[in-house]
Amino acid sequence: MKGCDLVNTFLPDELIMEIFRHVEAKSDRDACSLVCRKWRRLERACRRTIRIGASGTADQLVDLVVRRFTGLRNVYIDERLPVTTVQPQRSPPSKRKRHTLPKPNHATEEIYVENELERFCLSDAGLALLAKSCKGLEKLSFIWCSSITSLGLTTVAENCKFLKSVDLQGCYVGDKGLIALGQNCKQLEDLNLRFCEGLTDTGLVGFAQSHGSSLKSLGIAACAWISDVSLQAVASHCKFLENLSLDSELMRNTGVISVAQGCRSLKALKLQCVNISDESLQAVGSYCSLLEQLALYSFQRFTDRSLYAIGNGCKKLRDLTLSDCYLLSDQSLEAIARGCTKLTNLEINGCHNIGTSGLEYIGRLCLGLVELSLLYCPRMGNSALREVGKGCSLLKALHLVDCSSINDDGISAIAQGCRSLRKLHVRRCYEVGDKGIISVGENCKLLADLSLRFCDRVGDAALVAVAQGCSLKHLNVSGCHLITDTGLTAIARGCPDLVNLDISVLQSIGDMALAELGHGCPLLKEIVLSHCRQITDVGLAHLVTGCSRLETCHMVYCPLVTGAGVATVVSSCANIKKVLVERWKVSQRTLRRAYSVLSFLCVEL
Repeated sequence: MKGCDLVNTFLPDELIMEIFRHVEAKSDRDACSLVCRKWRRLERACRRTIRIGASGTADQLVDLVVRRFTGLRNVYIDERLPVTTVQPQRSPPSKRKRHTLPKPNHATEEIYVENELERFCLSDAGLALLAKSCKGLEKLSFIWCSSITSLGLTTVAENCKFLKSVDLQGCYVGDKGLIALGQNCKQLEDLNLRFCEGLTDTGLVGFAQSHGSSLKSLGIAACAWISDVSLQAVASHCKFLENLSLDSELMRNTGVISVAQGCRSLKALKLQCVNISDESLQAVGSYCSLLEQLALYSFQRFTDRSLYAIGNGCKKLRDLTLSDCYLLSDQSLEAIARGCTKLTNLEINGCHNIGTSGLEYIGRLCLGLVELSLLYCPRMGNSALREVGKGCSLLKALHLVDCSSINDDGISAIAQGCRSLRKLHVRRCYEVGDKGIISVGENCKLLADLSLRFCDRVGDAALVAVAQGCSLKHLNVSGCHLITDTGLTAIARGCPDLVNLDISVLQSIGDMALAELGHGCPLLKEIVLSHCRQITDVGLAHLVTGCSRLETCHMVYCPLVTGAGVATVVSSCANIKKVLVERWKVSQRTLRRAYSVLSFLCVEL
């Protein structure tokens, strides 16, 4: 009935709030809060999650947040986000009388800037305000909040008893704060201590002794004073630990072996510890039979014996990452393939002694493989991809970087055998050309993400075949210099759902391609045009006419694009968030109008 508010009249507040809780996107929640004052009040009361970056005065912002949103459960504060450079405030010159301005005192300016920047960092006072106002908090994340100390963390521990997850990455908290967490937060399950340089063994040992029973996930990286002593305490008191991430030069076999023996529920293990050798992984293989994820980074002491132990003992392994493990050979992959037949994700990065035969075993025995990444593997050949194509029909994602021995035959074998492929990323594989990509277009109808960066044998014929067979959402052909307007026109006409496009360093692309993209790809949000020397303001005008949802546009080193073209992009795209361009191309009017979205290439170094 006209003039009657039926929703607010007949629906109780509890039901409206329950509806709001099922609205996930922040933009949609914000839109709901603008309908009327009642909805704004209810939406604020039931909002559970908020994310805060380094903007404004941190403590005042926290005060505003906790007064506005009273039912918060999850708070994420990330101070890695850049803050606009603070300029010292000066009084404007008098209009009545001219005065000679004093010489600037640079020392005073530096002190002012330092003090101003500190205001953007969350302090213990702001942390205490958050803890006392939101005692029902369950998840807290303080990323690089360098001004908070053990005092603030202790206040959190004493007030927020129901915490389940705490991320202290980059925070200089001490042992007392960590021990207070263990003594007060008995439901804590997830703890991240990456780059917490103020912690020592005393803090982590005290935490484990007072609160080890419920901890399930622990991350330690670049903590210079944490050693095997802490891991031994974790092994003794954290019996139900499932996820462990270690990045330390101090850790040795003793600590990892203790964890393997004491934490037999371990499901995920990530190690980047240069002083650990085969004995540690042999212990993991012997005691951690539930292990599902294993990532090994930069190990120069591991040999094939380590992977033999994992293959024999960790039958449930599903995700394996081997990065810069120089002593591992094809025999390691054979042991994994024979023992871990449930493997679904495999990444091999810079392991130069692993070649074709090892991956052939994976293709024959790990039939459920879903994602495969081969990065900097010069010994990996086409026959390995043939076996993967024959045996791994469920493969959905393939990443190839600097695999110089793989050519069109290997790509064609994947395309013909893995018809469920949805993502294909190939970079600097110079033997891959049109033939392999044409086969992908003909066979992989579900492909949505294609990246062919600097594959300089790929040309228009490949893009035409892909456009005819696949409905792409993401395309990157940066550095494929054989591609012209013809190939991009086919993409524009055949892939109307395209969202992200990178055509940088394509010297033969002109305004015709941009006009076709503007007409055929209305959902485009991100485009990279840098180093495209034939694009002009006319092409940009055609592009933004049809791509009204554009959010990001990179166009540095486009000599025929002028300030008028930049102004056209900024003024025509209501959702624009970032425009990367040379500063000298931006007029004062455009700068005033869109300063917040403009990013400038630094060319004066």
